[in-house]
Amino acid sequence: MYQPYPSGGQVPEPQRPEPPAPVLTAVKLMYAGAVVSAISLIATLLTIGSLKTAIHNRSPKLTQTQLHTAEVALVVVSVIIGLVAVGLWIWMASANKAGKNWARITATVFFGINTVSVLSAFSQPGTLLGRLISLVIWLIGLGAVLMLWRKESSVYFTALRQP
Repeated sequence: MYQPYPSGGQVPEPQRPEPPAPVLTAVKLMYAGAVVSAISLIATLLTIGSLKTAIHNRSPKLTQTQLHTAEVALVVVSVIIGLVAVGLWIWMASANKAGKNWARITATVFFGINTVSVLSAFSQPGTLLGRLISLVIWLIGLGAVLMLWRKESSVYFTALRQP
């Protein structure tokens, strides 16, 4: 059987498989996590007054200056964490959709860190809205991680690791 030599010296590149439904669901959940994280950041900025009350209720012996300093520090840290969180959600969504196995592992580690963070947040001063949003973000992360480790997802990530 005769097979012609490919012209132009171009070797066709292998086709990348399309991400399976669980991976696409995980990616959508990650984008939802980014949106909810952004909403959380906005909520933090809108609820500064109740944050001051929560800090005061937890530590009534603080002076006004100490109370203000604690409030500002908490808001600054929350803004930084919020911006980083939005960026990480988007980065993980993109990398997981591309089938990067390291991203699946990294997303799982981030979920573990978020779990510890949510648990510790309930012992810190904060607003009810902030706690609810943290719980929603945690649930989104749980859903995404569960989707990333389904059998169909594992086949996808394994196939893209093969040379």
